[in-house]
Amino acid sequence: MGKSLEEVNQTVATQGKTTIFRKILAFFGPAYLISVGYMDPGNWATDLAGGSQFGYSLLWVLLMSNIMALLLQSLSARLGIVTQRDLAQASRETYSKFINYILYFLAEIAIAACDLAEVLGMAIGLNLLFGIPLIQGVVITVLDTFLLLFLINKGIRKMEAFIIALVAIIGFSFVFEMIFAQPEIKSVLSGLIPSIPSEAALYIAIGIIGATVMPHNLYLHSSLVQTRKFDRSKAGIKQALKYNFIDSTIALNLAFFVNAAILILAAATFYKNGLFEVAEIQDAHQLLAPMLGTKWAPILFAVALIAAGQSSTITGTLAGQIIMEGYLNLRIQPWVRRIITRLIAIVPAVIVISIFGESVTGKMLILSQVILSLQLGFAIIPLIHFVSDKSKMKGFHISKTTQIASWIVALIIVSLNAKLVFNEIQGWLQSSSNPVILWLTVVPLAFGFLVLLLYIVFKPFITKAKHNIDNHSPHNLQLKFSQTGSYTKKNIAISVDFSSADEIAINSAFELGGMDANYTLIHVVETVGAIIYGDNIDDHETIIDEKLLKEYKDMLTHKGFKVNTKLGFGKPNATIAKIINESNFDVLVMGTHGHTGLKDILFGTTVDKLRHKISIPLFIVKN
Repeated sequence: MGKSLEEVNQTVATQGKTTIFRKILAFFGPAYLISVGYMDPGNWATDLAGGSQFGYSLLWVLLMSNIMALLLQSLSARLGIVTQRDLAQASRETYSKFINYILYFLAEIAIAACDLAEVLGMAIGLNLLFGIPLIQGVVITVLDTFLLLFLINKGIRKMEAFIIALVAIIGFSFVFEMIFAQPEIKSVLSGLIPSIPSEAALYIAIGIIGATVMPHNLYLHSSLVQTRKFDRSKAGIKQALKYNFIDSTIALNLAFFVNAAILILAAATFYKNGLFEVAEIQDAHQLLAPMLGTKWAPILFAVALIAAGQSSTITGTLAGQIIMEGYLNLRIQPWVRRIITRLIAIVPAVIVISIFGESVTGKMLILSQVILSLQLGFAIIPLIHFVSDKSKMKGFHISKTTQIASWIVALIIVSLNAKLVFNEIQGWLQSSSNPVILWLTVVPLAFGFLVLLLYIVFKPFITKAKHNIDNHSPHNLQLKFSQTGSYTKKNIAISVDFSSADEIAINSAFELGGMDANYTLIHVVETVGAIIYGDNIDDHETIIDEKLLKEYKDMLTHKGFKVNTKLGFGKPNATIAKIINESNFDVLVMGTHGHTGLKDILFGTTVDKLRHKISIPLFIVKN
């Protein structure tokens, strides 16, 4: 079997490890990619605002958020490990197309909000450290698209090492910041006692929850855990669940340390000296040196900010691709996806900064985290339903105690969000000169989202979820083959993608080779996981494709043809080329979808790239 991205193949094998440490290490990785999203610049804004306005009193919100995050990420990992589906795929199997489109739209809003925080954080960091104007810094952040693609092509281990190095920079920076700030331990401990000092504190608290428990990370985690190959027996699944929980615990506690350190720094430096309105990252940076008495405090602060923005940039990219594939079954080129996501964040940032100036960046960061929090219910509730389903989870459903804890977490988050939305709409209605417009737009929209939330809460209790394995797959097996022609070729490769193009491609191959030729059907799994992890991926899409490829083989063998199959992983042009070049084929037959122009940019041009990489004739059949 041909392999794409050989650097990452066999790097996450979990079997055959001789010691417990090596077994645990084999499962470590997914949670660290998740954790970078928990310490992105959006967290900085909410933590700074909370610490400067309310001292240590909101530390308990961070602790509670971390416990919530650990519970929810463990549920997400459980879903992926047991069912081999990510959260988006599971949703697609359960809800109607209309509901799935809405859930997809909300998930995309969450990713855009997260990316907005990354864009602003990176731009602010560049401004503080190098004096680059904020708008130029925002535009520069487009370049990290290419850094991400470079790292992925270098291999998953190098990418993980890069991210861990950035996280280490953030961690060490705040260790020194704590030494400089010298917080009061007694006050820190008292901040762990729950209290909400005011309505303004509630807004900040919800922002902290939104910044800590991130909805798109639930989609991402359920996909990344499928990159580990392990024994699918009951004992093997139990071991995978155990080691992934350890992975999540360590990674998320590191993120909690960073968030707590930012809030404590703000409380010990600004709140203590009566500076209650330091919510802007730029203000915090300027005040650190005179208040802490060292020039290193603001430098480390800016370096950590840049590291936080850069390390979290991968989260939105991979999550966005997984959400798009899961909900819509739509795959586009990774670099196109990344640029689109980045532009969605850059455009509003540039417009708002141009109109209102650089002083509003802190408010934009906090708003982005509140938006994230508002999306949480629409990701959490389906997740709880899925992992509680005995038939879906094949006996690995969560216990009653965990179910109760999960629903309590969901109730807390949804209730806080409902109160926030009610208060905001009430304020708008009271202050608006023309409230009729709000009654006709904002109020019905809020009511519609409430109805949707109630629907996804109660639907699984009323109707049974669909468990048709092919429901996820768009593949069509209704093939009708034409009569075969005369024999001219001996070994013929046929690229198939389980679409209408296959019928024409296979018929054309039979006309070339007849009944006596040897035929090899080649299909490439091109999910995000397959591109990064190669044939180590063991996700739902791979299972479906293996099943359909076998059905093709059985169907054609029954008709009297000699058929073999090859399943590749990664980018189709590179993977197919490697399979062809490592085997003794006479010709490759490939059907096309006939798209040109913009669709070529979005979906890629496999044929054009492939024909330069193989040494045998390529027979192209247009659909």
